[in-house]
Amino acid sequence: MRNNKFVTGIFWDDKDLMNGIKEIQAKGISIFDVRTPFPVHGLDDVLELKRSRLPRLGFVAGALGAIVAFGFQMWVFTESWPINFGGKPYLSVPSFVPVTFELAVLFAAISLVFGFLIRSGLGPGAPTVIFDERTSDDAFLVVILEDENNQSDRITEVLNSVGAQEVKQVEPTKTQNDG
Repeated sequence: MRNNKFVTGIFWDDKDLMNGIKEIQAKGISIFDVRTPFPVHGLDDVLELKRSRLPRLGFVAGALGAIVAFGFQMWVFTESWPINFGGKPYLSVPSFVPVTFELAVLFAAISLVFGFLIRSGLGPGAPTVIFDERTSDDAFLVVILEDENNQSDRITEVLNSVGAQEVKQVEPTKTQNDG
């Protein structure tokens, strides 16, 4: 977002936001971002966002964790340190289930946290881009990038016509997170 200028429109209700987004898109204006204080049901579909690949990452990491846990236990109890516990077989699969499950969950959770932080560009030291501070409290914000097709006057007119309560031309402020 190098020296880009944006036009933002504030909505005070999620239903007005959804209707406004549909009308904005119908007028051929592409939306750069939408900031909301809480998740809005159906917003992903209206913005035509692709499904996240994080569930695949979680599944693969969980499967890897299960394989590592089961393989390590199998190696320890059959090769490295075989001990006969009351006549049980060395390879007693039911006793491996709790540790295998827990390591699968651990690998999946850790990979999802880091995958989300990397994909989202968040984390310690990442700059925070603030368009309007009220979006973390009670306002719904539509952000539209000015370009040669979308001049600020046209965008302002469209945002006002779809029911935006406030329309502003902004250059976002960046703050550095200390982590």
